[in-house]
Amino acid sequence: MTDLINLLNDLLWGSILVYLLVGVGIYFTIRLGFIQVRHFGHMFSVLKNSRKDDSSGISSFQALCTSLAARVGTGNMAGVAVALTAGGPGAIFWMWVTAMLGMATAYAESTLAQLYKTRDKSGAFRGGPAYYMEKGLGMRWMGVIFSIFLLIAFGLVFNAVQANSITNAIHTAFHIDEKFIGIGIVILAGFVIFGGIRKIARTAEIIVPFMALAYLAIALFVMFSNIEKLPDIIALIIKSAFGFQQAAAGGVGYAIAQAMINGVKRGLFSNEGGMGSAPNAAATATPYPPHPASQGYVQMLGVFTDTIVICSATVAIILMSGEYVPHSEITGIELTQRALSAQVGGWGGTFIALAIFFFAFTSIIANYSYAETNLIFLEQRNKKGLILFRIIFLGMVMFGSLANLPTVWSMADVSMGLMAIVNLVAIILLSGIVVKLTKDYNQQLKAGKLPTFDVNDYPELKAQLEEGIWDQNKKA
Repeated sequence: MTDLINLLNDLLWGSILVYLLVGVGIYFTIRLGFIQVRHFGHMFSVLKNSRKDDSSGISSFQALCTSLAARVGTGNMAGVAVALTAGGPGAIFWMWVTAMLGMATAYAESTLAQLYKTRDKSGAFRGGPAYYMEKGLGMRWMGVIFSIFLLIAFGLVFNAVQANSITNAIHTAFHIDEKFIGIGIVILAGFVIFGGIRKIARTAEIIVPFMALAYLAIALFVMFSNIEKLPDIIALIIKSAFGFQQAAAGGVGYAIAQAMINGVKRGLFSNEGGMGSAPNAAATATPYPPHPASQGYVQMLGVFTDTIVICSATVAIILMSGEYVPHSEITGIELTQRALSAQVGGWGGTFIALAIFFFAFTSIIANYSYAETNLIFLEQRNKKGLILFRIIFLGMVMFGSLANLPTVWSMADVSMGLMAIVNLVAIILLSGIVVKLTKDYNQQLKAGKLPTFDVNDYPELKAQLEEGIWDQNKKA
């Protein structure tokens, strides 16, 4: 069984998903006219007004923080180190390329999630890939398959992984017993998730900007302390990406392939563009401007922040430290801890332990919000069912704090990979709607109007959308 899971994992993440995710990223980049480049500045303009919400939805800023809470995890510190040691500095270039392409895919899936969102019994917005598969494609069975894969990956196993990362880091830094750390995580996570989607969003809104800014501040300190090394490091990344660094030693083709595979894989794992996870957060927002495409721009910024900004901060810390040794056995979080400690002293390891706690804890609560939305899609709407799921969810957190089962984690990777394939098929089939919405948004923007989605302009969509969600919107 273990061999089969590992084989599936290698097949999905070693070839199929790498080509599929990059291919879909290129497809949407071209179809949307390089939207992530042409409208790069507009992402920040939308964010200025992103704190507006109402009784039905959280603000776009809270939705961004919730999706970033899930995106920004231990992979931003450990995953980058793995990419560097396995693929060389050139892997970082391909990680950046993957992020730029992933921005277009993230725009498409989040725009669709906003368009096809629904209201739950409490009046809050819900939505995501399962919902646009049912309403946009008329394929509820497809949404059910997607939801099951998401529940396995994000609802159960990944939380064990994140809890395990927290426990190891805190135990190493402060020598606290693992079971007490696990109990602490369960109590804190339970306090947040039993408060529902709004409490999760409010928690993410406070923690995510704080943890991201603190980590970036440390990275900037390291960078400016070693500013003279910056040109050489950038040159090293570019040369390694195209094999110039290895040309003298031979084996250029192999070096480029390793850099590409590891950079693309780590980039995809980190920013989740196209995975179908972040759209679950995007759908819960009340967008401003009141148009589905505006949430696409906000989530596009999420991919940029995760990979181009936060992952690059880790790259700066490692490559400027002198601790990086190609193909060394020291990799992952240990390499990042050593690199920071070499720059700032012994407290660097403690800082990384605390950063892991915040990064991983917010991933746990954001993952829960995704799982709850898909549980509701599967019509488990009663309170008893939700309470039972929350208990199982917290049980997995405790289990992860004490156990170390790589096979279970490989199962989560397989489940996440299959989830991504189902989502990518759906957004390609719905790509025509994404293009229409984008044109509508940008035409209004060019005319100096506030982009507003008027459902009456789309008679072919009206029957697919839930009544009362967009009906009140009228163009000026």
